[in-house]
Amino acid sequence: MASEKFKQLQDMSDADLRTELEGTETQYQRLQFDHVIKGLENPIGLRDIRRDIARLRTEIRRRELSVLPEASLAKRTRIRARRRAK
Repeated sequence: MASEKFKQLQDMSDADLRTELEGTETQYQRLQFDHVIKGLENPIGLRDIRRDIARLRTEIRRRELSVLPEASLAKRTRIRARRRAK
């Protein structure tokens, strides 16, 4: 079942996704710095932001793969299968 955040990301444009990713990464760096220097009341917030960053990157990558030509996808699939066989 898709989460609400996932549905929101699907509705965003590519440029909005990249802007959101940059902003979220900046926010994460600030919080991480604050946590090291003076501590945070709720350090679980760092985990939530990391997960948001992962969601954004996943959606961006999913869109990149959706526009790849069929030949590139086939080559990518063979490479992944060869890695799994090791």
